[in-house]
Amino acid sequence: MDASHYGTLYQSLQKAAATYPDHSAYAVPPAAGRSYHPDGWEISYRDTLAEVERLKAIYAQAGYGLGHRVAILFEQRPEFVFHYFALNALGVSVVPVNPDYRRDEIHYLVEHSESSLIVGVDSRTEDLDSVVWMLGGACSRVSFDRFPDKVPAPRTPARPGAPDYATEAALLYTSGTTGRPKGCILTNEYFHSFGACYLGLGGALTMHDGKERMYNPLPLHHANCLSISLPAMLMSGGCLIFPDRFHASTWWKDLVASRATVVQFQGVIPNILLKLPECPEEARHTVRFALCAGVEPSLHELFEQRFNLPVVEMWSMTEVGRLISDNHAPRAIHTRAFGRDNPWVEARIIDEQGNEQPADTPGELVIRHSADAPRKGFFSGYLKNDEATEEAWKSGWFHTGDAAVRDASGMLYFMDRKKNIIRRAGENIAAAEIEACLNAHAKVRQVAVLAAPDEVREEEVMACVVVRDAADIADDAKRQALAQSLFDWCYERMAYFKAPGWVLFVDSLPMGTSAKVQKIHIFPPGVDPRTQPGVIDLRAQKKQKKVPTPA
Repeated sequence: MDASHYGTLYQSLQKAAATYPDHSAYAVPPAAGRSYHPDGWEISYRDTLAEVERLKAIYAQAGYGLGHRVAILFEQRPEFVFHYFALNALGVSVVPVNPDYRRDEIHYLVEHSESSLIVGVDSRTEDLDSVVWMLGGACSRVSFDRFPDKVPAPRTPARPGAPDYATEAALLYTSGTTGRPKGCILTNEYFHSFGACYLGLGGALTMHDGKERMYNPLPLHHANCLSISLPAMLMSGGCLIFPDRFHASTWWKDLVASRATVVQFQGVIPNILLKLPECPEEARHTVRFALCAGVEPSLHELFEQRFNLPVVEMWSMTEVGRLISDNHAPRAIHTRAFGRDNPWVEARIIDEQGNEQPADTPGELVIRHSADAPRKGFFSGYLKNDEATEEAWKSGWFHTGDAAVRDASGMLYFMDRKKNIIRRAGENIAAAEIEACLNAHAKVRQVAVLAAPDEVREEEVMACVVVRDAADIADDAKRQALAQSLFDWCYERMAYFKAPGWVLFVDSLPMGTSAKVQKIHIFPPGVDPRTQPGVIDLRAQKKQKKVPTPA
């Protein structure tokens, strides 16, 4: 399936505005006390395009075009879409910034991406100005909330030419196993491939042009919403509804009030919703299906029966530009089945030598578009890391790092997560990044960070720490104090969700012949690390950092 004929995302917006001018394009449900649009917000395709054209003229006048990148820290504000399409029209790539990132994390993204401009909410002015200063003026900053009529010009001229399907549209940073996030180069074709795949799968995922209202509580700086939901609604004239974040207490009220027909979420959400008391709205919603990654099999049927809502299991990654889904009856909802090959993807299960595994034999999931064009519609590569890109594509297949198994019918079943990635409430967290932070602490000799199970958030960050001086953990009070110090150390330097929720001080860590920590040998098989003697629970302190809004 070829998505190159769609051109740019901006061109798709123009088509949607011409075909569905009065249809709602974007919406935000009401939320009392929210700093923006507390009474809700909705905008048509016609009005969206008009605002995009206004911003496009501002950016164009300043000289932005092909080869430039603009970083945007927008805290899920819906006006982000105006900047996104305006910059796309000029061939400028957008670098969405996680609003939970601290100064040093933002500095890395902006420096690594060579962004010419930072557009940020006023509540983060101090951090963003500090980043601009640290970069020696290599980029400028303007307010997202009070966007000016003129913006600073980029330091380098734009490349000649016009953007097309192959032009970079966004640079999304994804946690990898080697520490620092990797920048995934994503083209217009990539986003259209995701949308076309989603719209074309059919079965339980059948959607209707100009009629769908898709509710996604996941952030727009993540691929789930930006790469899957947004292009699907754009290409079909539907409305994308996004709150500031997931709110369990108002979930069903929001779905009813926003007239949602489709929802998209992560596997942790069904667990949370099932624990809520019954409410009238849960029986009054108009949602026809939910697309979800990683729903717990033991809860799958319970959720569908209680809420009269099919939850369709899927698998995807930021890099791949497509999804695999168990969307045709009979769905295997009592297992971790996530679907079969489809017109957008070929899948294979291989062993460590790259040999294809027979049915019912576990191995690594590798995928491609086709033998003739394996990378078509995928990400274009990791920015400034050709070695990692080629390693991911060795032998002509994209290596996902996920363990899976295929049965004789061709159904794929998920088995385990990527090595050294912790999956907490929808966030992919690189253990190596936290280890690097903790190893910089003066009292840490060695550390291993791993995933601990969590009944609410799926997984939680656990740090196993060897100290430099045993006197620092000589009694319970000292252990607690040092654990708190390590938590604070991470909390000040990283997004709140990366700080260790559990800390365990150990005498040593198991080492392999290559002098690497053997994490699988830290605890015996089947042992819950949270039950170990001396483990310290810091989860209650992992709260989203509130930055006061300037008066």
